[in-house]
This record gives sequence, C-alpha cells and structure tokens, in this order.
Amino acid sequence: MFAAIQPPLSGCLCRALGADGGSAGSPCSGPGATLITHGRSQAARFLGYEIVVHHNDAKHDRNGHRSINGQIGLKVPMDVVRDKRKTYMRRGKPAAMLTRAHDSDFRIVTRYQAEFRGIAEYYQLAYNRHRLGLLRWVMERSMTKTLGHKNKVSVNKVWNRYRATWQTPAGPRRGLQVTVGRGNGKRPLVARWGGISLARRTTRVVLKDNLPEIWRKRPAELIDRLMSGRCELCQSRTDVEVHHVRRLKDLLSKNQAEQPDWAQQMASRHRKTLIVCRNCHDGIHNGSTTGQASRNVALESRVR
Repeated sequence: MFAAIQPPLSGCLCRALGADGGSAGSPCSGPGATLITHGRSQAARFLGYEIVVHHNDAKHDRNGHRSINGQIGLKVPMDVVRDKRKTYMRRGKPAAMLTRAHDSDFRIVTRYQAEFRGIAEYYQLAYNRHRLGLLRWVMERSMTKTLGHKNKVSVNKVWNRYRATWQTPAGPRRGLQVTVGRGNGKRPLVARWGGISLARRTTRVVLKDNLPEIWRKRPAELIDRLMSGRCELCQSRTDVEVHHVRRLKDLLSKNQAEQPDWAQQMASRHRKTLIVCRNCHDGIHNGSTTGQASRNVALESRVR
C-alpha cells in the first residue's frame, strides 16, 4: 500500500514546494531524492543516528500488552562503527599508530580514551549502543600495540605494567592507568583507558541551553560612577559625561603646580576616565581650569 501511494505523494510534495522535477539538482529530480522511508522496513539517517519504528508482537509489558509497537528507536549505524575502526586497523587487524609513538604514555592513553569517549557519549541514546564494544576492542588493541612499540615490550607486558581497577558510577571497572607524579605536594596526573559503560542511557536529562554567564555579576566601577550622576569635580548632581585621556603617563608633570585639578585627581586615582558635568567638561577643553589650555586639549582622547 505504501509503495502504491509513494509516487502520487512525491508528486504532490514537489508541486507544493514548487520544484521542477526535470531540472538537474532538483530535490524532485529522481524517485530516490524524496527520502521518504518506511520506518518499519528501513532506517532513516539523521544527525548520525538511524531512526527506526519498532515492531515486535512478542514484546509485552507487565499486563501482557504489546509495548514497543510504533515506538521510535535510535540506533548506531554499523557503517559508522566500521569507518571508525579503519583508523586503528591495518590489513584487517588492529595495528599500532606509529604517528603517536613519539608521545608519552600518558598522552597516548589520554588521546585514545578521549576519542572513544566522544563516540560513546554521542550515541548514548541508541538502544544498540553495545555495538560500540567492537570498536572499543579494536582501539584497545591498537593502543596497547602503540605503547608496546614505543617501549619495546610486548602487549602482555603493557597490561602487566599499567593494569588497574577503579570505581565508577556503574561499579568497579578494570583497564589501563598511567600515573605521572608531579612532586611538591601536587596531585599526580592520571590517564585511564576503560570505565565507559555502553549501556543505554534511559534517565531523563534536563536540557540547559542557556548561555553561560560571562559578564561580571557586580557592575564595573565606571558604570557605578556613571549611575551616581555626580560630577567628580564640582560635586553637582546633574547629567554627567565621561572625560577620557589616552595614557596615564600624560597626566604626569615635572611641576605639580602646573597640573590642573582634574589631571591631579585622575593621576591620584590612576584612572583614565573622569565623570564630569557639561560645564566642567567644557572648562577642561577650554582651559578655564587651573593649568595650560594646550595641555588639556592634547590629553583628551578622540573617543567621546
């Protein structure tokens, strides 16, 4: 029935989208370009996942009712697993990666663990996540062969040297552990291979897509001075402006008496800004305050 309605449905979609079925590159240029997939017989690809519709009459719940028919399932595509394995294999077998043999043992274990963790965490919603176990075995063999090639020892000696067991949220796990001491009372650096569970995550996770707070919770000092609305020269409360100078060293003078009041105040506070009212700001530029008018104009920045 689905195959019978697919051609009319494809033509209807093409007409609704205004696509030309005969033009090259058009989304309606061929029967396979519509990407209409039957969920129970085929899998649709989206964001690296395979999306299927479950159908199994033998799967029942506690009450004896069929429980998974019509449910949407996410799968790990097997071609993704095969493509990832090729990176760590030569002639169909796990092989040492000679490009990493010049790194330290700590760096090698850290890199392998980070690469596998990235793949395993991305597919944590897939119900066949256990299929990544084959990729884990290939990466583990490749890592131990790389360590053996670097240290000129066998794979068994690599395991004897770095075998360890540690506790994880899923229970104790065994793997490889490389410890680098730092001395001076600092905690040692630890790199581990293993301990990543391939069980499907079924617990609900709250999605937090809010941007992190990158601004200071406390407003900047300049904002506080502006919000106060008080002139820092005449102490009057009115509409205020900001007077800028380019560099603090321009405020310094050989003769302290030659400095105007506003320059002395900025130099004493080590600030390149001064909150002033309109009258005081005009006086600074006109040279009506104490000091040389030419020096006052030269100190002003072009930023207004």
